Order: sequence, then C-alpha cells, then structure tokens
Amino acid sequence: MNDVIRLLPESVASRIAAGEVVQRPASVVKELVENAVDAGATNIRIMLTDAGRTSIQVVDDGCGMSENDAVTAFERHATSKISTSDDLYALHTFGFRGEALASIAAVAEVRLRTRMAGDEVGTQVDVRGGKLTAKEPVSCQVGSSFTVNNLFYNLPARRRFLKSNQTELSNIIKEVERVSLAHPELSFSVYHQDGELLTLPASNLKQRIVGLFGSAMNKMLLPVLTETSVVTVSGFVGSLEGVRKKGAEQFFFVNGRYMRHPYFHKAVLEPYESLVPQGDQPSYFIFLTVPADTIDVNIHPTKTEIKFSEEQLVWKILNAAVREAVGRYEGTPSIDFDTEGMPDIPVADSDPASVAPPKVNFNPSYNPFDHVGPKSVNANNWSKLYEDLPGGRVKENTAVHYGAPERGDLMEGLFADKCFFQFKGSYIVLSSDAGIMVIDQRRAHIAILYDRYMRQVQLGGNASQGLLFPEMVQLSVSDAALLPDYEDDLKALGFDLSDMGHGAVAIQGVPSGIEDTDYTSLLVELLHSAAGEGSSTSARSRERMALSIARSAAINRGRLLSDAEISDLLERYEACGMPTKTPDGKTISFCIGDDELKERL
Repeated sequence: MNDVIRLLPESVASRIAAGEVVQRPASVVKELVENAVDAGATNIRIMLTDAGRTSIQVVDDGCGMSENDAVTAFERHATSKISTSDDLYALHTFGFRGEALASIAAVAEVRLRTRMAGDEVGTQVDVRGGKLTAKEPVSCQVGSSFTVNNLFYNLPARRRFLKSNQTELSNIIKEVERVSLAHPELSFSVYHQDGELLTLPASNLKQRIVGLFGSAMNKMLLPVLTETSVVTVSGFVGSLEGVRKKGAEQFFFVNGRYMRHPYFHKAVLEPYESLVPQGDQPSYFIFLTVPADTIDVNIHPTKTEIKFSEEQLVWKILNAAVREAVGRYEGTPSIDFDTEGMPDIPVADSDPASVAPPKVNFNPSYNPFDHVGPKSVNANNWSKLYEDLPGGRVKENTAVHYGAPERGDLMEGLFADKCFFQFKGSYIVLSSDAGIMVIDQRRAHIAILYDRYMRQVQLGGNASQGLLFPEMVQLSVSDAALLPDYEDDLKALGFDLSDMGHGAVAIQGVPSGIEDTDYTSLLVELLHSAAGEGSSTSARSRERMALSIARSAAINRGRLLSDAEISDLLERYEACGMPTKTPDGKTISFCIGDDELKERL
C-alpha cells in the first residue's frame, strides 16, 4: 500500500497561510500600519498606486529595526511582541503572531528600508515570493519604510478576484479609519496616485471623528463614560437626528483594538428601539477598557473577533451607559437619585382633617335616552343622530362598505367593483373571487416604485426632479471613494450630482417622488447597497439601488388612505403584475380562500 500523506512544500504552505492574512490590498495596509503603531510611530504615511494593486508604501517614524531583525522579520512566526504562551493573555500590541510580514512577502515583492536611532546607516532588504533576494546598507531616516509591489503577482486567480480601484480604495480607507480612531494622538496621511486623499493631524477623539466623517458629525455625538471594576466604557454615540437605515458609522474597540461584536451591538441599539423608526440605526464609537487577561483575541486570523470572560456583565454595563447618554442628552425620562444642590420640596400637611375631600353632584337615575327634545333622541329613533352628516339619514339594518362598487370608475381592472377597507393604517383588505385578500400597503408601494425605477433604467431615462437649491452632502472619505464607481448608475436612476472635491457632493436633482427624503442618508445607503454586490457593472447593483430608493419613497405604515388613494394603489399594483413578494423576499399579499373560511367558521 502506498503512503498518501505528505508534507506540503514550504512555498505552497506559505501561500495557503498568506491567504488567511492577506485577502486584498486593505489587508496589507492594515498589517503594516498596525506594525507602525506598535513600533511607536507618531507620524504614518500611506502611499498607494492603483488602489494598492501596483504599489503600497507605508512609512513611519517609529523605532526602526537592526540589520538582523530586518531579515528575521520576514520569517514565519518571527515576532518581538510575545515570548511565552502566557503573553497571549496580557497583550498590549496589535500584532503578536509573527505571520503578517511573512504572508505579505509570500505573495508580493517587498522592499524594507529601516534604521534605528543609534545607527549611522540603515538596512535595505528585498524579498520576492517569500525568498530573500538582496540585503545591503542604505542611508535612510529613522523608522521603517515598507514598499509592497505587484500584490498577488504569483496568484493570478486571487488578483482577478479583486474589485474595482474605487472599491479597493474604499476598503483601504476603512482600515485606516479603524486604526486612526484607536489612536487619535497619532498623525496619519494617505496619498493615491500622487494626490492627497486624507490628512489627519494628531488630535482628540472627537476631532478625529469629525476629520474622518465630516463636520456634520460634530452636532450628532453624545459622550459616553462609565467606569466600573469590570469595564470602562467611553466614547460617543449618535443622537436621534443622526440615525440612518444604512451607512451608520459603528465602531467597537477593546483596549485600543478594533473588533466586531454582534452581541454588544444589540446592547447599543436597544436604548434606541422605542425612539427611532424601525430599521434606523445610530452611529457609535465605543471604547471598552478591560483587564488584558479577561479577553482572548487569538481566535481569528484578522483578530477582530474577541471573547470576553464576563460577556453578559459587560453587555449590561454597556447597555446602561448608552441608555444614560441618550436619556441625558435627548431629554428622555430617567431616574436621578443625586439630590445634592436640589431645592427642598415642602411636605404636605399629614393631618387629613385639614383637607376637605372634593364633592361631585350626580343623578344616578339619569338616562340620556329617556328624554326626547329638539337635540336628543330615544332608543327608537337613534338614526336621527346622523341626519346632519353628509349623505343624509342612514337606513336601519344597512351594511357600511368601504370602497363601495360605485367607485368602480377609479378602477377598470381586476379590482374593479371590489369591496375594500384599510385595517390599522397598514393593510388593505378586500374581497376577491378566491376569498379575502390582504395586502401590505407599504410593501405593495415598494414593489410599484421598484418596478417604475427599473423600467426607467431599462429605457435609459433619468426622470430627475431638479432642486431649486442644490443640497451639499459631506461624505466620509471611504464613501467618497466609492462614488465614481456608481455615478452612472445613480444618474440612470435620476440623481444629478456634482463632485465638489474632498468628499463634498452637490445634489442638484433627485429621482421624482423622493423630494421629501433625507438625501444624505439615502445617498450613503445607495452606495453601501451597491458596494455590497462588489461590482459596479452588474445589473444587481442597480437593482439594489432601485430598491433602496423605493423604500425611501414608499408610504409609511400607519398612514390613513382615502378610498381614492387605495383605489389608485390597487390599480398600480395590478399594473406591475401583482407580485406577492418584494424584491428582497418579503410577503406583500396573501389570500384566505373560501375553503379555509369554511373550515374556520
């Protein structure tokens, strides 16, 4: 019998390991920038060509490396961050596995130039495909400069899966956002194609947030601060005016490290649930500080998933901290036991004899139907109550119909001569040949508008409603990087946009029917919806945009409709084919058949 298990060649094993760490240019930027922070840098510069496909250069003024360390740094599992397994539970640095540089070097051409403060000359090291190709002394500044060229040159399949330059650039900016938020005391700058894309001077956290996401964010930040023996919660949450359907800026950090945590995410959203429309979410920038031995960061290659030993307790403290911040600054009722400095409230006299009870005179035998007069009726002629109403006297034993057959002139299709009524301001109930039909009015309207916008795109039209005064929108740098990819799609749907530079966009026209919508939130939502498909040329991106616009323009739940409005809605619903599901799969209508009614009654 032949043996079938064998050791993989080092070159293959390195590429497999690199695939876990280096997924796209943003992964390279993340690892190099985090290394720069760990090296004590105060100023970090990132220079990109073709959104990192051709070249990524990260320059820092940190401690630099010796000649031997410059070579050893590219070996797998080589690190200066830890030395024993116990160190994993007392981490204070971003990196610790010693895999990043080895993984980057395995799939790219890397040049390192570095010098320590006490050395007269630095060291230049060239690595290609994981192999050292050159090492020589060089004159350079204190710190390190990594240049990564031709990423995935030896993995053409991985290179083909990269998205457009705008999408990859947006992903890079998001990584810079995370690291720069964790360290507002450091200076960051990003350049693309020799042009300045982002400059962040050293500042405090609030200034850093405004620098990244625009001056409008300044008025929407509510401070959060709670200190306990288990966890310290600090940072900012968004005000009620800043909530969005999509595109809310949401960041969690623990001990200065960015993380994703769906469980804690719910703790932040819960205080907003009764205060904002369903589906809206606030922005938040939450920093948790806990003892290093109470978390485990070594559970995922990207180090963004973290386990907490006191997870439920941290959830409760976080939830209470956010609730207090929202209640204090948004004016919602809260219990305050701090009475220091409060005025004294006089106590009422405890002697009950000094307060006379109120008296109310009433006739227990009075019956309003026993008296007949010019303005009253008895039980036998109650219908006179309706004589003054439009339509005259109501006949006894006559059923009241909403949307009666005589309104058939408004509908000439399937729903003509059908009896209908609105239920709880959200549903339309009507009779049909098969039984009783129930329609969700908002979802039906979404389907109608979606069909309209998609037809508009297919016909090549752009029914745009011009704005009397252009509205200025300040996008975040990462969102602004996405805009060129989807400009044509937005134009086809009816948007007339002008790029004013530095993330500022002038909206001069919008799709007809959404004039009362929050254009800023909608534009961000459209960009995020389209980017979720990963391709600016796919029809799916336009479909997602059309759906987002339809949701924004559709009637809200709870809105009372007149018979004419219901008739018009049903007529248009029939015209678009009466789909039973929205484009995202939610039920629009269903029918209770005659057989089911007979079984129930």
